[in-house]
Order: sequence, then structure tokens, then C-alpha cells
Amino acid sequence: MTAQTDDDFVVFLIGMRINKIHKVHRWAPVVCAMGQMVTELMRQPSSDLLHLESWFGRTTIMVQYWRSFDALERYAKNPNQAHLPAWAKFNQRVNSTGDVGIWHETYTVAPSAFETMYNHMPEFGLAKATKIAPVTAKLKHARSRLNQ
Repeated sequence: MTAQTDDDFVVFLIGMRINKIHKVHRWAPVVCAMGQMVTELMRQPSSDLLHLESWFGRTTIMVQYWRSFDALERYAKNPNQAHLPAWAKFNQRVNSTGDVGIWHETYTVAPSAFETMYNHMPEFGLAKATKIAPVTAKLKHARSRLNQ
């Protein structure tokens, strides 16, 4: 299977790293804040968050697919949403200690600038954010999927 879309989209990678595992009081609020943001976004289809996937460990990663950078930025900068107050609280209480690291990367993607392949997988990642389609003979190789 492969993902298909005719629209631009944004891939937003975000996560944290627990630098001092014994300082639960520093990293637990960050984890809770992210949970609140995800819950909030899932309840608001108008946010234009298309889908997300998460993996947890000492270093966490969440992959988010957004309809546009404008939609992502609109959420991040909205004082009535969970992100902006959580970001301010993080900067006040945790940022300077180094106990918890946070990171993100943002990529804008054109429809002809990605390729995907899913074999023996449930709907996942970009295919879940857009639409999933069978890999036909024409789309058998990564280069052909990239150039579709």
C-alpha cells in the first residue's frame, strides 16, 4: 500500500528527552502537558491536524501530519489553546535546568515530494493522514511513487 494526496501538507516531529530520570517532578509535567495538547487537538477536527503517531522512551517522538504550516502555527500561538500556556510554564520552571530536553522539526511537503510503502501494516502514518491506495505495477518502486 502507499499514501496518496494531491495537497501540500506539513510533517511536524516533536519530542522530549529525559536527561535526569530521577527528577520526575521536572519531566512528568511535560508529559502531562503533551497529553493535554493531544486530547485537545483530537477533539477539534477544525485544527487541521490530520493524524499523529507517538513512541515513548527516554527520548520520545511524536509525528504529526498537518494540513498546512498556517494551521500548525495557528494552534501553537493561540493563547486559548493548551500549547502556549504549557510552553510558558516550561520556560519558567524547566528550560534552564537541563533536566528535560525538548525538540521539534517542521517539514512542508509537496504532493510530488514524498513516497511511502506499507507492507503487512495497518493504516499508519501518512497513509492514515491522507488516503491509502494499493501499490500498482506502475508504483512498484520508490522512484515511481516519488514521481507520481
